[in-house]
Amino acid sequence: MSTQIDARLAELGLTLPAAPMPAANYVPYVISGNQIFISGQISANADGLITGVVGRDLTTEQGTDAAGTCALSLLAQAKAACDGDLGRIARLVKLTGFVNSTAEFTDQPKVINGASDLFVEIMGDAGRHARSAVSAVSLPLGVAVEIEAIFELK
Repeated sequence: MSTQIDARLAELGLTLPAAPMPAANYVPYVISGNQIFISGQISANADGLITGVVGRDLTTEQGTDAAGTCALSLLAQAKAACDGDLGRIARLVKLTGFVNSTAEFTDQPKVINGASDLFVEIMGDAGRHARSAVSAVSLPLGVAVEIEAIFELK
């Protein structure tokens, strides 16, 4: 089934990755009422994990790109939660983004914009959301970014 989100992804030349399976004792998402709570998705692309510390190993722009990969993984998990039908998504409600960054780095919001901007580009106004963007001294597997999300179902 093709939806507006699927069509927009195609227009942008983007492909959703396979929805990653959990690496520990948790589930990738939980549906409660009309909301999907998606576990944190880490920065990865076709070449593997995107690792490093923003402000030391990676530039802000590289961190922003890493956040975009998290957005695609979050959307892949949402699609899995909706049995493949992204048309069931009403809107993105909230993102919480974690940036593996130096103590001196203060542009965490710019990094997480990589996800926020992509969601708006894909979903339009339904992609506008509440958000937190925080620094972390370390993230799992040394990744640069991890983001979790809450979506509302129709």
